[in-house]
Amino acid sequence: MQTHFSEEDLKKPHIREADRVLRSCVHCGFCNATCPTYQLLGDERDGPRGRIYLMKELLESRDDDDRITEETRLHLDRCLTCRNCETTCPSGVEYHKLLDIGRAEIERRVPRKASERAFRYGLRKALVDPQRFQALLRLGLTFKPLVPGMLKDKMPPAPLDAGTRPDHQRHERQMLILEGCVQPGLSPNTNAATARVLDRLGIGLTPVSEAGCCGAIDFHLNALEAGRERMRANIDAWWPHIEAGAEAIVQTASGCGAFVKEYGDMLADDPQYSEKAQRVSELAKDLAEVLRNESLDALTVKEHKRLAFHCPCTLQHAQKLNGAVEGVLGQLGFSLTPVQDPHLCCGSAGTYSITQPELATQLRDNKLDALEAGDPEVIVTANIGCQTHLAGADRTPVRHWIEIVDQSLAPQGAHRP
Repeated sequence: MQTHFSEEDLKKPHIREADRVLRSCVHCGFCNATCPTYQLLGDERDGPRGRIYLMKELLESRDDDDRITEETRLHLDRCLTCRNCETTCPSGVEYHKLLDIGRAEIERRVPRKASERAFRYGLRKALVDPQRFQALLRLGLTFKPLVPGMLKDKMPPAPLDAGTRPDHQRHERQMLILEGCVQPGLSPNTNAATARVLDRLGIGLTPVSEAGCCGAIDFHLNALEAGRERMRANIDAWWPHIEAGAEAIVQTASGCGAFVKEYGDMLADDPQYSEKAQRVSELAKDLAEVLRNESLDALTVKEHKRLAFHCPCTLQHAQKLNGAVEGVLGQLGFSLTPVQDPHLCCGSAGTYSITQPELATQLRDNKLDALEAGDPEVIVTANIGCQTHLAGADRTPVRHWIEIVDQSLAPQGAHRP
């Protein structure tokens, strides 16, 4: 794609990056074939190719250009950032990087109404701090009948008891884990189950309380600099453990994993953090990556449920780990039911299910129809956002896959209440 940036514009790092991404696009339109919002809405501007043209027009225009309106922002807001288009694209267009730039620019050029800014700010502040989120969640569960529908669907009836975690210090091999921001409140058993399973493999899982939200929520809500500050804080928290020999930073939420793996790119221009960020990205591993590289002989499954696996977009499109979880579950003896169109997004997409509830609900219901077609006992996934969003329909039970593995391994009464 031909671009028309001035030499002065190209001195700005974000414009240089946008120019690079735009020039890689040959506007073939293959991306539209796998774009969930284009399939639902049928509008070129709600597909990747159309959004690329909108962002090109936005970035090449001047601040007083009256073509740049709230309608431009609407079509960018409707994007799930599922990155399905990147998997499909024959030219390797890094669409998500252009989208981050375009969204930041439209926020600057066409400010939102004060009420919308306040809502998005409040949403961001409520989600990114684990203790604040858990307090609000407890309050919400107490007064659940009064909670607005789009938020009520995000709350489980009550989180499962996490049981106990083994003493990580008894193992020579040590890995770190990002506890996350909403997962400790919505599904505290996920990381506890991970610790128990890795303990059986001789790996200690070290929690680092100083590491908080990965920063993805800030980026979802266009608070990019706040997201970068969270990256720096997490790097500072992890660094002493990395220097002490931690093998990996384990992610049980694929959305966090995809984001942490990009720390190196997103802080590449930061002279103080670029090298450390790159090292953190190299150490970031989805849980499935860890398990598929270990001998699983110590994991004897005594109960085999029939499962349908929903592969999150952040696992298959962002991290390119399609088939990794399925491979581990298959090796352990679980039966996986077939799922039609597994590449399509469920509609969770970070905060998308809250900011775009109608589209998110359509996508969720379509995904559940596909997942339930094989009559599974449980739907499993690898991301807390997908898990909560799918469970909000109150249909087939939805769990993180490692919880089912842990539950199936544990003898009666062991580890779990």
